[in-house]
Parts: sequence; structure tokens; C-alpha cells
Amino acid sequence: MIKKLPPKNSNFPLVVVFACALLFVACSKNQEPVQVTVPSSQPAKSLVQSNIKPVQKQTSSALRLPPPPVNQFDFSNKKDPFKPFVAVKLEQKNTPERPIKTLINSLPIHSFDISQFKLIGIVTGGRENQAMVTDPGGKGYVLKVGMTIGKNDGRIVSISSTGVDILEQFKDDNGRVRKEKIKLTLPRKQ
Repeated sequence: MIKKLPPKNSNFPLVVVFACALLFVACSKNQEPVQVTVPSSQPAKSLVQSNIKPVQKQTSSALRLPPPPVNQFDFSNKKDPFKPFVAVKLEQKNTPERPIKTLINSLPIHSFDISQFKLIGIVTGGRENQAMVTDPGGKGYVLKVGMTIGKNDGRIVSISSTGVDILEQFKDDNGRVRKEKIKLTLPRKQ
């Protein structure tokens, strides 16, 4: 069974073109604006005869504010976003009995006595020799010449294949500065 389709409407494109033409003519820019008349207390004849157009005074419900000042942003009482949250305060005592402590001395490597460290390795042959020690907790540290180690700020004088030489300065009971050389050596293999 073959079904016949209804014939297509051949007038459809013509209707669309006609509708577009009507819209184009209706939206022409050459139209004159519509005048609105405002009722007034004077009769309409007197307005036409005197050629005076009634004008309504413009009123606005918005308040007129003064212009903003030139520098409207004042950050003088605001917190500086680039300052750190924590301020580090150092002791500023310059007495001979108590030397100035720095932040370097607050490292874990400075909280143990030198005799508590174990030398576990030495690297030689590069630019400078390096040594590795462990603290009593098992944490490792790499040492270079000139670094400090221990409670009394022992300075590493030299690192050789036989061990690490440390010079420790401290005050004795009489108030004299004493220097003591300590050598850390590798443990012997068994």
C-alpha cells in the first residue's frame, strides 16, 4: 500500500517574504516620535493659541552625594598581609657570661653533647670532605668544615679519612675560656 502525501504548500515562501517586508516597513527609522500631552489646569485652546508646550519639571528620588574624596582607600589601620604571623624575638644580652644565641643554635644538632654522636661515614675526594653522623635518636646529619655541632657550639675544624676534628670552646669554673679538641672516629669493623 502506497500512501500519498499531501502536496507541499507552495505559498509558504511568499508568505515569509511578505511578513519580513511588513516588519521592515513598520520598523523604519524615519518615523516621528509620538507626542504625549500632559493635562494642565489651562484649557486646551489656550495652549494651542499661545504655542507654549507644557514642560514637566524633572524630579529624582535619588539623593545627590558629594563626589568621593581623592584618596578613598585608607589602609593605615589594616594588618600588613606580608608580615609573618610569628615574630621571632632574640635575646639581646651582650654580657660576657652569656653569649648571644642565634637561631642556628636552636637546631636539633645543637641539643646533644658531642660524645653522643656516632660517625657513620666520610666522603672524600670532592671539593670538600663531608662526614655523616647520627644523633642518639638515629637522625642523620651531614657535616662540613666550619659547621657547629653540640651543646657548646663545637666548630668542625677538619674532616679527613681517619675522622672528624672538632674544636669546642667553653668557660670553666674559674671563668676562663677553654678550648678542647675532640676527634670522632669511625667504628672498627669486627
